[in-house]
Amino acid sequence: MAAWVKGLGWVTRPLLSVVRTWDLDARRWVRALRRSPVRVVFPSGQAVGRKPGPEKQPRRAAAEASPHEQRQKPPLQVSASQTSCAWEESGLRYDKALPGDRRLSSVMTIVKSRPFREKQGKILLEGRRLIADALKAGAVPKVFFFSRLEYIKELPIDKLKGVSLIKVKFEDIKDWSDLVTPQGIMGIFAKPDHVKMTYPETQLRHLLPLLLICDNLRDPGNLGTILRSAAGAGCSKVLLTKGCVDPWEPKVLRAAMGAHFQVPIINNLDWETLPNYLPTDTRVYVADNCGLYAQAQISNKASDHGWVCDRRLSKLHKYEEEEEEEDLEPGASKAWLPELEVQSYDLDWTEAPAAVVVGGETHGVSLESLQLAESTGGKRLLIPVVPGVDSLNSAMAASILLFEGRRQLRVRAEHLSRDRCYH
Repeated sequence: MAAWVKGLGWVTRPLLSVVRTWDLDARRWVRALRRSPVRVVFPSGQAVGRKPGPEKQPRRAAAEASPHEQRQKPPLQVSASQTSCAWEESGLRYDKALPGDRRLSSVMTIVKSRPFREKQGKILLEGRRLIADALKAGAVPKVFFFSRLEYIKELPIDKLKGVSLIKVKFEDIKDWSDLVTPQGIMGIFAKPDHVKMTYPETQLRHLLPLLLICDNLRDPGNLGTILRSAAGAGCSKVLLTKGCVDPWEPKVLRAAMGAHFQVPIINNLDWETLPNYLPTDTRVYVADNCGLYAQAQISNKASDHGWVCDRRLSKLHKYEEEEEEEDLEPGASKAWLPELEVQSYDLDWTEAPAAVVVGGETHGVSLESLQLAESTGGKRLLIPVVPGVDSLNSAMAASILLFEGRRQLRVRAEHLSRDRCYH
């Protein structure tokens, strides 16, 4: 059996070699048919060489090239549609951020840290419209992060000189952004100064002798809505006391819709210095958040004067308890309380430059605001609501009072113009 197998193996061995030889020859012929001729010899004996195509390189030349030459690639040719003559003539350049670029981390630091914004004096603006409004108003840009070069080309070129321009991926901006649909551009600006800002001419022409004082407002959405209403009503100035939310916080900026660059905003004020920012002969009015006219009735208790609503004015209660403990005389127990007259919000209260104080929803107006209103001859403005309904929020109350003041001023101006015509 073993001999038979050996004999069979001896018989098949030549056959295998023959098959392999035939297979190799066949493959050589197939490769030869696929090859392009290097030189063509005609019957007359003339030989013509074939030049390689412009896009192809002989394999032998490529193999003989050094590794250094193989690594060198021609620079990418940028099409004309990706460049702009105005961009090139301006001499502006931008950098492409690499993974781990430390400049990107500063964005999140500015967004989340109010102490950092106040210490560094920088703010973050997002969106093409908000950035364009800021540049038009005279805000000073420091750094722009953008995902497409077209977003930068839309901005005024003269405002971009000396600004760091950094191109990043849209995915990175999407991670940083608080917007549902990010616009692909963010800018770090120096914190604007209301004295150096240039506000729109249309806004300046429609300014009214009407101011807004925000007293301990802590909700970003409410403050942004209030600033938007103040700009729409034509307020000449918005004052923010200490304890209010930072007006340059991203949520406030998003809710205000560009109002920061349409009306002057002065924040972080003490009550002692706040009167310095009021025009001469200004009367301060306090928004009444009680909502029930019955709570404004005069009685023996301080809370029934309308000074306290739902026991939110903790300072007044604290002082009242201290006086009760000291067992002062009845006549002296009210000496510290500001006595303000209460009137409906739709009655005339704009005969002089007026400032409206709006308090936060949690703590209401402060004692200092009531004292300031009393010293200027102001009143409490009551916005009555249906009994059983909670008081309006700060943003709604401010909007109602500001536009009511605008209506009264417009009516007074119409009456004055008619009187002049008659005379």
